[in-house]
Amino acid sequence: MSTYVSHPGSVVRYVDAPNLSISAAGTTFAYRDIGPRTGVPLILLNHWGAVLDNFDPPIVDGLATRHRVMAIDYRGIGASGGKAPVTVGEMAQDTIALIAALGFEKVDLLGFSLGGFVAQDIALKAPGLVRKLILTGTGPAGGKGIEKVGPVSWPLMIKGLLTLRDPKFYLFFTSTANGRRAAKAFLERLNERKSNRDKGATPVALLRQLKAIKSWGQQAP
Repeated sequence: MSTYVSHPGSVVRYVDAPNLSISAAGTTFAYRDIGPRTGVPLILLNHWGAVLDNFDPPIVDGLATRHRVMAIDYRGIGASGGKAPVTVGEMAQDTIALIAALGFEKVDLLGFSLGGFVAQDIALKAPGLVRKLILTGTGPAGGKGIEKVGPVSWPLMIKGLLTLRDPKFYLFFTSTANGRRAAKAFLERLNERKSNRDKGATPVALLRQLKAIKSWGQQAP
């Protein structure tokens, strides 16, 4: 459990937040925890292949001016232990167990992309746990095109390798002058943290998460 506390006027930024861990559901989960210790905490659930250093720091800092904000690594991703699940349902169960281990009876969830799938499933599995649900860049089970995330993403990821650029440069932004400027600024923000960075997702973990995404897209709506 974190003993980290932030105070008005001396708020620790996300890029400086310590790496923490806690045991839940038979494994160890990595997380970071910033913001005031009052009110309902906000749990951040990130996209395919994302680790703690893939949350946009100024967005987390902005949220943390008013809320306790906790960013987590899924099982088998980053510094979390275990093997990455191949279903969204397993990720949801892991997160429910993690929230219980942290001692919270009520949380808000912000889910981005894959994280939005997980957030929806948590709300279905444990409706009494969730106060507010914020879904960004995501879709429902059985949503149109979700099962095609792999075929759409792989060419852009390969383009990133060939051009020596982070694939997010192509995956997350338009190929316009404004898009390129925004991508460059975004990637600079993600690299602002220089020490105690999280481990990157392994190729095996990426493939296992992709199976979960495809399965979500093929579920009954």
